[in-house]
Amino acid sequence: METGAPLVRVLGLGNVLMGDDALGPWVVHRLESTHTFPPEVEVVDVGTPGLDLVPYVTGPCGIILVDTVHSKGAAPGDIKTYDRDALVKFGPKPRLSPHDPGVTEAILAVEMAGDPPAFVTLVGVVPGSVKAGVGLTPALQDAVVRAAATIVAELVARGFDVRPGPADAASVPLPWWETPAAAASAPVPESPRA
Repeated sequence: METGAPLVRVLGLGNVLMGDDALGPWVVHRLESTHTFPPEVEVVDVGTPGLDLVPYVTGPCGIILVDTVHSKGAAPGDIKTYDRDALVKFGPKPRLSPHDPGVTEAILAVEMAGDPPAFVTLVGVVPGSVKAGVGLTPALQDAVVRAAATIVAELVARGFDVRPGPADAASVPLPWWETPAAAASAPVPESPRA
């Protein structure tokens, strides 16, 4: 494969201070800790970008997103994959909070501008709890491993040379937001006033 600009961008979406919404950043952290990627693959934690997602999905690159999703009847930790058509099927939805990433809006914006991604895949994981605080529920902790493996399998199937390393799967360090100092400074939900 030709080197240079990334041919695939793996984008982790989510807010690390909102419980299971940190799934995307966690998966990116795991991928970066347990695998090496060729120059044609860019792995990025993009947080909660809204329409700031547009530059990441513009151009001929393929896009693999990882984020939490709601799926009727699914259990926390279930993985659902969606292609571009499934993501835009019902059009843009109102952003109910600043944590909503604006994926559909970004895809449609770049398509209207004439510079769409080559392909779009969303690896979605059903959350258990999305509320202020640091830390994933047990179901999502397990799903991080499976979501990362799903992404690696897709990259390998598309011909990218993804290799194990630098850390083995058992010794992945905590990400910066899960360190004791970061956890101590995380916002604490307010108690209801009597």
